[in-house]
Amino acid sequence: MVACHLACTGCRYLSSTALLQPLSTQCQHLSWLSSLNTENYDDLYHWSVESYSDFWAQFWKFSGIVYSRMYDEVVDTSKGVADVPEWFKGSRLNYAENLLRKENDRTALYVAREGKEEIVKVTFEELRQQVALFAAAMRKMGVKKGDRVVGYLPNGLHAVEAMLAAASIGAVWSSTSPDFGMNGVLDRFSQIQPKLLFSVEAVVYNGREHSHVEKLQQVVKGLPDLKRVVVIPYIASREKIDISKIPNSVFLDDFLATGRGEQAPQLEFEQLPFSHPLFILFSSGTTGAPKCMVHSAGGTLIQHLKEHILHGNMSSSDVVFCYTTVGWMMWNWLVSALATGAAVVLYDGSPLVPTPNVLWDLVDRIGITILGTGAKWLSVLEEKNMKPVESHNLQTLHTILSTGSPLKAQSYEYVYRCIKSSVLLGSISGGTDIVSCFMGQNPSLPVYKGEIQARNLGMAVEAWNEEGKAVWGESGELVCTKPFPCQPTHFWNDENGSKYRKAYFSKFPGVWAHGDYCRINPKTGGIVMLGRSDGTLNPNGVRFGSSEIYNIVEAFEEVEDSLCVPQYNKDREERVVLFLKMAPGHAFRPDLVKRIRDAIRIGLSARHVPSLILETKGIPYTLNGKKVEVAVKQVIAGKAVEHRGAFLNPETLDLYQHIPELQGF
Repeated sequence: MVACHLACTGCRYLSSTALLQPLSTQCQHLSWLSSLNTENYDDLYHWSVESYSDFWAQFWKFSGIVYSRMYDEVVDTSKGVADVPEWFKGSRLNYAENLLRKENDRTALYVAREGKEEIVKVTFEELRQQVALFAAAMRKMGVKKGDRVVGYLPNGLHAVEAMLAAASIGAVWSSTSPDFGMNGVLDRFSQIQPKLLFSVEAVVYNGREHSHVEKLQQVVKGLPDLKRVVVIPYIASREKIDISKIPNSVFLDDFLATGRGEQAPQLEFEQLPFSHPLFILFSSGTTGAPKCMVHSAGGTLIQHLKEHILHGNMSSSDVVFCYTTVGWMMWNWLVSALATGAAVVLYDGSPLVPTPNVLWDLVDRIGITILGTGAKWLSVLEEKNMKPVESHNLQTLHTILSTGSPLKAQSYEYVYRCIKSSVLLGSISGGTDIVSCFMGQNPSLPVYKGEIQARNLGMAVEAWNEEGKAVWGESGELVCTKPFPCQPTHFWNDENGSKYRKAYFSKFPGVWAHGDYCRINPKTGGIVMLGRSDGTLNPNGVRFGSSEIYNIVEAFEEVEDSLCVPQYNKDREERVVLFLKMAPGHAFRPDLVKRIRDAIRIGLSARHVPSLILETKGIPYTLNGKKVEVAVKQVIAGKAVEHRGAFLNPETLDLYQHIPELQGF
């Protein structure tokens, strides 16, 4: 086995072009299979996908999953990924039991909020007691296995307590954050008919209080199957909150009181099949009604444990934070870290208020070791010329994870220059569809700027061209060719599976096509993400991803943001249109357009240069902070965009209607 060390000059992984060499501690994924004949990570990876049944059996044993019945079969290897095979058949377990396995006074949660100096600490034992109380109250009102329990909540303690309580019973959890508007919430929750809803009365964001009661009233009216609405006084005291107009509503204290008896309630964990539904997550809904993806308890648990323990090298000594809302799959991913014994940090509020250093302040105050964030936030810090390396200690921080969108090469340089030179910067990529990652960080490999380090163990990922052939060093569609346990078991209300098959298997029959465009470097094994494949550009037969343009354009200080989309004429000929949102204090000028054209020509090729470069005052984003290229493509083609509630800033879509320069193509 190979144990890679930072200063080991003989290590086969070392390269003078890497930003960071392998970390000095021996990585768990190179130690747990010491009996195997694997020379390096590449060998281990290929074994894990070629013998995926053996790999997952080995990891089940290594991870220490808590179960009441052992499995009879890992997976039927005669079935392909499109068959959605059943994993670990015959086993019985409970997701919440695995997260609450620690019965001690170690800190499980740190809870922080914008505008509040106090950081609340919750031990594992305290969390168990609260989850037991939530679960007892749920059972009292009739929540049972398979019922849907939902949260319209900020990222705080109550969301974790309610989710774990629902999971302990075998109910199915789903959640959206308070920044979702009424339509966005109803587009999601109305499809799954929840029995119980948790919400707050208000939130604070960007220094302002935002009342939530009126939105909540409208949401509840649109969910006729609700039996109870639990309102949590979050900003104000209950005496100042009027819930009289919210049907079937009750304050949290009154709800929990129903679960109390003469003695404190004890936690009961329903023992459920591995494939029992745990979470319902939703697609963005920018091009139609959000798809309701059902994720299994066992598949979510074992996949998250693999990513945390093996790829994250995580242990009970870690303190893990990810800047997320409960409406993003990174929240589910973050909370699963409790199963490793690590402490989890929950933060509700702006990452830039009261100062852009708010998250770095948390790192130093709490001793955060793993920090997860979005690529956009790192870009914003660079634009603001923030230098945490000079203002903060950051001694405990050993890993920064970036996701949500491709991490630009210049952001890698910024992190190592201005944040911390010895940190492992791991760009990770997967998505809501798999509630996890296909590729990500790897402490046994070097970091190369612009590249995700490696494909994750057990994930048979390739890049395919339009003919369905694997390509190496070339751009292609991200596919997964073999089954993996965190596939959605099904879509809700998709009885014959037609929506499921169309979503993933219509492009290449029998092979999972994820909807991303990428390039795998055959020399390093690293992956460059090139944007969503439905936003892929193909002028004159040259196929490339929009992020290739963004990486160049957004390096210009005059440009705050950009959007690159195709436009088609009646003969289906395509041209590329680039929209620039100017940074404050800068004007859209012909000389800037020329410099951008030249930079794209030099950095990529003459055939990548957009036909038109225009100014825009706004760029649409999803509620989870991702650019929406497809919707703009629809608008400039004269098509209406429905489900505007899925957008953070839907008014920006109107900016792309009737643009004179786009007429007559």
